[in-house]
This record gives sequence, C-alpha cells and structure tokens, in this order.
Amino acid sequence: MKYLVVVILFFSFLNCKQDVREDMSAQSLVDRTIEVSGGHLIDSTIIDFDFRDKHYMSFRNKGVFHLERRFKDSVKETKDILNNKGFMRLIDNIPFAVRDSMAVKYSASVNSVHYFSVLPYGLNDKAVNKELLDDTTIKNKAYHTVKVTFNEDGGGEDYEDVFIYWINKDTFKVDYLAYSYNESDGLGLRFREAYNERYVKGIRFVDYNNYKPENPSMPLIKLAELFDQGALKLLSKIELENVTVN
Repeated sequence: MKYLVVVILFFSFLNCKQDVREDMSAQSLVDRTIEVSGGHLIDSTIIDFDFRDKHYMSFRNKGVFHLERRFKDSVKETKDILNNKGFMRLIDNIPFAVRDSMAVKYSASVNSVHYFSVLPYGLNDKAVNKELLDDTTIKNKAYHTVKVTFNEDGGGEDYEDVFIYWINKDTFKVDYLAYSYNESDGLGLRFREAYNERYVKGIRFVDYNNYKPENPSMPLIKLAELFDQGALKLLSKIELENVTVN
C-alpha cells in the first residue's frame, strides 16, 4: 500500500508539472524567455557592437534610451542618434539637418538593428500584443509559438509588421523567428535561425541565418515548416561582432 501511494503521488506530480507547462500564457512565456536571455540586465547597461561596416551603441535606463549608429567614409564620420527626444544626425560631431521623410527612414534603420540585437528584450513594451499559437516541432525539437503584433499608437513606423517567435520548450530561448513587413511592391517575409549563442556579462547574444520563401504570399506561420523541409532560400547572415557590455 505504501508503494502504491508513492507511485500515485509521483504520477500526480508529473501531471501537475505537465499541466503547468501546457497552461503557460503568451505573456508568461515572453517573461520567461526575457529572463533566461538576461533581459533584466539590459535596462542598466551600455552595449556596443559592430554590424557590417557600422558601429552601434545603446544605453537604456528605466525607459530612457539612447541608440546610436556610427560610420565613416574617406572624409567624414556620420553619427545617427535615436533617443526619447527623437532623431538627430551629426556629421563630424556637427548637427546636420535631415528632411523629415529621411529622418523617419534613418530612425527605423537604427532602431531595427538595435531591436534585433537584444531580442527578446522589448517584447513587453506597451504597444506589443502577444498571442499564443499551437505548439510546433522544428528539427525534432518542441517549441512554444508566440505571435506578436503592434498597436499603431506607440508601435513606430513599422507597427503593421507581424512577428512569430518559436521558444524552445526545454531552454525557453528563442531559437527561430519569422516576420512580415511592408515593401513597396507587397509584403516581405523573413525567417531567422539563431546560431553562435554567447553570453556577455549575463546577456544572451546570437547571430542569425536569414531566409526567405520562394513564394512571397506564403502564410507567415508556414515558414517554420518550410525551413524544416529545407525549402527556404538563405539570403544573408546577421552577425554581431566585437560585442561589449558595460
């Protein structure tokens, strides 16, 4: 009888644990993946890295943010700054007037690189909407699937973009993501595979293989299945170099 009670308690514990895993909400999943990726540290750090031919620096502190991009040509240095006050361009440290339409374009470009560099940090912003989708299997591993959309108010210039994140059920890390965005001739689709994971002073950084489907009208959620079948085209690699955290 004693052994029977132990067996019953053991399986009850397993069932409770399974129920907890299955009952996780989109919000709790995002909270967990931000935690394991060191997102709580980003609010009080200066992060520097190089991406392609440009240098990026960010500073965040409890809602205050300063995002920077620097690059040089043969005669001058350009510095783009995006912060709580808006966008500013400096050339050789002298303010340079930028047309409003171009300021929007430059702001989006600066923000995009910084946004991807520290994902999933940022997914708890007020303008973000999260929805839990059906679980997915990719390369024989099980994933929670979270869809992210943005409110127009506070969602930025690209508020109509849609993201899907595949969160590893064992590690609670984002291994894959996909997103749709507006192009001049229609909708663009991208799928990213994380690799080269490393932690720098407690913050997780990854690089990405960047893919697209042959059929641009393919539903975004189907990109994981196409990737698993080897049916996506590799466009580029997103690699962050010389990452430092202070």
